[in-house]
Amino acid sequence: MRHRKKVNSLGRKAAHRKETMSSLATALILNKRINTTVAKAKALRVYVEPLITRSKDDSTHSRRTVFSYLKNKNAVSELFREVSQKIADRPGGYTRILKTGFRKGDAAEMCFIELVDYNTAMLKTDEETQQKRTRRGRRGGKKATSDEEKPAQKPAEAKKDPQAGQTEQSEAAAPELNEEVVDQKPAGDKPEAKKEQPEAAAKPEEAAKPEVKEEKAEAKEEKKPGASAEKKDKSAEKDEKSVGKDGSEKEDESEKKDK
Repeated sequence: MRHRKKVNSLGRKAAHRKETMSSLATALILNKRINTTVAKAKALRVYVEPLITRSKDDSTHSRRTVFSYLKNKNAVSELFREVSQKIADRPGGYTRILKTGFRKGDAAEMCFIELVDYNTAMLKTDEETQQKRTRRGRRGGKKATSDEEKPAQKPAEAKKDPQAGQTEQSEAAAPELNEEVVDQKPAGDKPEAKKEQPEAAAKPEEAAKPEVKEEKAEAKEEKKPGASAEKKDKSAEKDEKSVGKDGSEKEDESEKKDK
C-alpha cells in the first residue's frame, strides 16, 4: 500500500520511471516544448527544474551531475550553453504547463509543457499587461487632482447672492437674442436676390441691347421739354380767359348796382 507517498510512479517500476523522466527532460531541453499528459508533465517539472538550476553553475562537477540524470551529451551541452544564459535572471519557475484537452483513445488529459523564456508570444502579452496597469494608476491620479482643483476655482460671491447672478444671466441672454434677430434679417433678403436672377435670365435680349434703350430714353427726354412748353402756353391762355370772364362779370354786376 502507498499511504502518504507523494511521488507519482506513473504505473511504472523505479528504473522504468527514471528512464521515462530522463527522455522527457532531454526532449524538453532540446525542443523547448513538448506535448504529453498532465500527470507526466507535473512529474517532469519536479525532475527537470533542479537540473536547470544546477546549470547556472557551469563547472565540471555540475555537468557530471546533470549528465547522470539526462544521459545525453547534446542535451547537457545545450543546457549549459544556451538555456543557462536565457534563464540566468529567473529565480525558479522555468517551465509552464498549458492544458489542451483530453485524448480520444483513453480520455487522458493532455497538455504542453514548455520553457517559459522561449515563448516570445507569452512574454509580449505579459509586458503589455504591465504597461496597462501603470497607465490606469496614472489616469486615476489625474482625475483626483482635477476634481480637487474644481471646487477651489468657484467664487464665494456666487454663493452669497444667487438672485443677482440670475439677473445678470438674464441680462446677458437678452442682447444675444437681439443679435440673433439682427443676423436673421440679411438671411431673409437672400432669397429675393435669388429670385431676381431668373428674371434677368428670362430677358437676355434686353440685356444684350443696352445701347438701344439709352437712345430711346434720350429721344424721350428731347421731346418732353417741347410738350411741357405747349402745355404751359395753353394753361396761360386759360388763365387769361378766366380772368377776362371774371372781370366782365364783375363789371356787369357793378353796372347793375349803379342803375
